[in-house]
Amino acid sequence: MLSAHKFATLMLVKESTDHIAGREELGTLPERQLVALERLAGGAVRPRITEDGESFLRHLAFIH
Repeated sequence: MLSAHKFATLMLVKESTDHIAGREELGTLPERQLVALERLAGGAVRPRITEDGESFLRHLAFIH
């Protein structure tokens, strides 16, 4: 189960990666395959929500 902080972070990644200041805020989301880290030109890393992350959020919206 995700903590409230991790759930909020996942929602921020879905809405806009600009709100995520550093990879440490992502915690275990990449390990749980809810977020992937993409390497951009110039070496920057940008998080993006995965299909599993999208599915997780859709499931929560459905039961809520």
